[in-house]
Amino acid sequence: MSFATAYSRMNGRPLIFRRETGMKSIEIAGRKIGPDFPPYVIAELSANHNGSIDNAFKLIAHAKNAGADAVKIQSYTADTITLDSSRPEFQIRRGLWKGKTLYQLYEQAHLPWEWHRPLFDYAHSQGITIFSSPFDSTAVDLLETLDAPAYKIASFEAIDLPLIKYVASMGKPMIISTGMANESEIEDAVNAATQGGCKDLALLHCVSGYPAPPMDYNLKTIPDLAGRFSLVTGLSDHTIDNTTAIAATALGSCIVEKHFTLDRNGGGPDDSFSLEPRDLRALVEGVRTAWEALGSVNHALKPSELENIQFRRSLYFVQTLKAGDTITHESVRSVRPGFGLAPKYFEKIVGTKVSINVEWGTPVTAEALSISLQPSQ
Repeated sequence: MSFATAYSRMNGRPLIFRRETGMKSIEIAGRKIGPDFPPYVIAELSANHNGSIDNAFKLIAHAKNAGADAVKIQSYTADTITLDSSRPEFQIRRGLWKGKTLYQLYEQAHLPWEWHRPLFDYAHSQGITIFSSPFDSTAVDLLETLDAPAYKIASFEAIDLPLIKYVASMGKPMIISTGMANESEIEDAVNAATQGGCKDLALLHCVSGYPAPPMDYNLKTIPDLAGRFSLVTGLSDHTIDNTTAIAATALGSCIVEKHFTLDRNGGGPDDSFSLEPRDLRALVEGVRTAWEALGSVNHALKPSELENIQFRRSLYFVQTLKAGDTITHESVRSVRPGFGLAPKYFEKIVGTKVSINVEWGTPVTAEALSISLQPSQ
């Protein structure tokens, strides 16, 4: 049975509770993804090839070595994503890419289409899943020739409903990032995907800032999305470390996507907000440890506690008494270890008599008492 944390409001304050959502898992290249499985970690290659296919090969190898489940690339050209215009609205005036036009940025950042097959082949040889974000129908057509196992819709394209429907018509699993999208736009995207034929759909909560500050993430949105749409939900993380992604796992994130580079100081368009290989390994380990730690509601004794239960507090005699002597407050103490009666019996036995001789430093047992500790019938 799958559960997601949903949110309600009581007296204007958020109330966390657990409820059944009917959320089902999805599957990409044989790997099941959902609340009952370890988080699915996607290493986003993006523009971090920096114009070198050798860099792209190295990134795929490092992603595999770090334990990521998949590598994701982006499939576009400058001409398929924008116009070669210097009009004001095509110019970037702030942020990492200040001073470039959109066309210049994407001309520099795009992954050449002739690289796709070699990269897919290499990922397969390394035993790591590879798929892509297509930015128009021609990219989808290219990826279909490579038998892409899934598709990711980027946040900026989440309002491109015709593109979403076309991708959905391929019948593959889909992941949609929700950066910048409001509730209505997310619902439109989900409807477009399902109406287009997508059966396995996931949503990624995202903040489309590069980098994005952790305080903008509002991670409580993740369980809200899961409860609202009954879909597998995760995080597309653009913060500069792993804290946000690990926290998201504790809130039910089933997928974590993170940009990944060889060198954060490499000078490429996306390098500065991307993880280096050692950071990616730490991410994989961190989110999986967080997922394992969530477990389930369990008040029973844990295997790791078995050896320590003997050191819990219990009642011990701290005076030597003879049979028939009265037990006083000074006769008995609650101390470690735990071989005597539980401390809850302290007040019940004070004022009663011992039935046998007892020595200082020995545990208080039922056999040493003149009364029964069994509840009266």
